[in-house]
Amino acid sequence: MKQERLRVGVITKAHGVRGEVKLFPTTDDPSRYGALKRAVLSLRGTETETEVLGFKMAGGEPVLRFSAIPDRDAAEKWRGADVLVFREDAVPLGENENYIGDVIGLAVRTDDGRELGTVRDVMETGANDVYVVETGGKELLLPSIPSCILKVDPEEGYVLVHLLPGLEDL
Repeated sequence: MKQERLRVGVITKAHGVRGEVKLFPTTDDPSRYGALKRAVLSLRGTETETEVLGFKMAGGEPVLRFSAIPDRDAAEKWRGADVLVFREDAVPLGENENYIGDVIGLAVRTDDGRELGTVRDVMETGANDVYVVETGGKELLLPSIPSCILKVDPEEGYVLVHLLPGLEDL
């Protein structure tokens, strides 16, 4: 199921006195924040649509300024908030790429016809992503490589996988 909004970061703390905030990025390229014009801040059931007024890097961390956060006190109140973007504002995907939010929750089927479970999470590692599959009481970790992940179809609601020898035994 495609998500309407995608998480691109989490506010970690206030930065300065003008309402700027540092983010923990949940995108693979933090420089993308420079192109953002709007976002949604989401914290404990409260959501606020806001303009993005500025972006810079400070100490290797992305720092953003939002119209909804006018000063340091307001910035402190948004600590831990998800920063979401609308799908139409997201960076376009390349061939065979998917937004992580669209993969989580998909059914997982094997190429020999078995239903394995559901994608519970996607871990981002240096080499490749790893799909965390809940298989009825235990987790199965599947590397997101072409020989293992054969097809990801968010429209149809499933991931087709080939279980490499030994993966189920871990």
